[in-house]
Order: sequence, then structure tokens, then C-alpha cells
Amino acid sequence: MSNNKNTNVIISETELQALGKRAFKSLGLSDKDVDDLVHILVTADLFGLSTHGLSRIESYGDRLKINGINPRPNITVEQVAPAMIKVDGDNAVGPVVGMRTLEAAMEAAGQFGIAVAFARGSNHFGPISPYSLIAADKGFASIIGSNATTTIAPWGGSDARLGNSPLGFGVPNPEGQHFLLDMAMSVVARAKIRNALKRGEVIPNTWGTDAKGNPTTDPKAALDGFLLPIGGHKGYGLALMVDLFAGLLSNAGYLTHIKSWQDAPDEPQNLGHFFILIDTKRLGSSKWLSERMMDFANILTDSPPADPSKPVIVPGMIELAKLERQRKDGIEMSSETLDLLREYAGD
Repeated sequence: MSNNKNTNVIISETELQALGKRAFKSLGLSDKDVDDLVHILVTADLFGLSTHGLSRIESYGDRLKINGINPRPNITVEQVAPAMIKVDGDNAVGPVVGMRTLEAAMEAAGQFGIAVAFARGSNHFGPISPYSLIAADKGFASIIGSNATTTIAPWGGSDARLGNSPLGFGVPNPEGQHFLLDMAMSVVARAKIRNALKRGEVIPNTWGTDAKGNPTTDPKAALDGFLLPIGGHKGYGLALMVDLFAGLLSNAGYLTHIKSWQDAPDEPQNLGHFFILIDTKRLGSSKWLSERMMDFANILTDSPPADPSKPVIVPGMIELAKLERQRKDGIEMSSETLDLLREYAGD
């Protein structure tokens, strides 16, 4: 494999998982926590979401080393009503809290048909689609959200007061492809702007503004300013809804109470997440659901494309196709990320 920092290389899923586990094990995490963490991040890489995959070893690792993230958390799960759960992540690495919360929600939804789980005391938990996939594979439809470090101004405001909170949903197809939507509330994630800065590229002026609220094509100015929400005031409203569920109701931090992992890496962020799960097996047979899901997808994809080279797609189609392809042919990773993983792993 090349060590040129600007190249991408192909690595098998098995090899990448093993490397990721050795790297995070060196940071003091337990075997179970390492397994859960690497499962989420490798799934992100399989989906092609490299900004939210094992490249996160950089930020997670820096914070674990200075105890900004707790490597040995005591995560507590409390059932406050038959189908309502509260999780305290004890400042664990985010995907570990995410997996504990998802597992608790799936167990309760399996028992009662529906469940909601609220998590607090967490950190950045990766992308949502890996959790939606795990749930869908077990027959659960899901609505999942998390709050985030403040990067978006209130609509009409001139400073960042709410986070680029991701929201996603999944609906299973027992005999075909699940529907999986995973979106943040900004036009793009900050990671895309950071990557543009690293590459010395300009950005579209619809991505973010400078510190005074003026749209900019300069990635550095955008990183010093704030992100623009999707759909203007509608995206602002959606971002608030996610933070009310993920932050306020979960008793986590919210809005400006969330610490920035960049500005205060040694302090707990107290991020919150929510997982709403529905056991579709209670609604009908797997044959019934698959037939309806296939019909639903076909109605959309049968629409003649405006551009013949760009057929109509449905949420999750691109990511699931990439996952299938990369499982077979190997995962495309930046050599920079692999070098960092090897450094932590002591290879």
C-alpha cells in the first residue's frame, strides 16, 4: 500500500475492521465498546461516508488521550416507562452510546411494538444510516436524531446558536433494499468544508457564511463563520425539532450548552440522541411489507428521468449499492487515515 498522503487505497472489510479494533483498543476501550464503535465506523466507510468513518480516529483519538472522552464509561440504561428508555452515556465515545441506546430501543420495541430511547452524556456518534441499517435488518422502522456543536445561526441571526443536527429514518424491506435517509440540517457538513480547505479549493457560496453572516466561497472564512441550513427557515425549524428531542427531552446539553469538541476537546460535550423504533413485524407479514416496499420504490424509479444519465433513485440506494460493492471488492480509504490507524495500532 502506498504511503502517499494524497492517495486512496483499497483494503478488505475484514482487514480494516481488525486494524480499527487494534487502533481503538490502544486507546483503552473495552473489547465490547471497540467492537460496537468499529462496527458503526466501518459501516460508514462501506457506505462511502468517509468523513464519518474510521477517519474519526483523529478527533476521537485526540480527545480519548486527554480524557475529553471517557474510555471506560459506566453507561446506565433506565426503563422509565414500558416503551420509554433513558440512557446516560457517561461521556463515552459517541458510537458506543449510540449502540447501547439502539440495542435498548430494539429490545423494548420488540416487546411492545414501539419504543423511544433518549441518550445523554454522549459525543459525536457517527452517521445515522449505520444504526438505521442495523434496525432495518431486524425488521424495525426507525426515526433517529442527534444534536451537535453549534455551527448554524438562528434564522435571521448573525452568530451560531444551534447545531447541524442530523436526522434519519429507515423503513425495512425484508426481501429487498431498505429505505434509509440520513441528512444533516445544513446544505453540507463542516467536514466537507474542512476537506476543501485541506485541498486548497473554493466552495459554493450556498454552503456557509463568514463570521459576519455574508455568504462566502472561502472555506477558511466559512469555518470561522457558520453553516447555512437546508431550505432556509424550514431547515432552521427542523434543526430545532431535532435538538428539542435529542437534547432538551433527553436532559443532555442543547443549543449553546453543547461544548465544541474542537474548542474544548478536554471537556465533555454532553450530546444527546433519540431513537424511535417501530416493530414492523406487528403490522403484517414480511411478504406483505416487501410487496408494498417494492411497489413503493418502483412507482418512483419508473419515472422517466429528466436526464437519461441520472435515473430516479430512492433514499439509501446509492449507499447500499456502495456497501455491497465494497464488501466484495474492498473499501476505498485514504492512506492518511490508514497511516493514522496503524500508528495507533502500533503496526
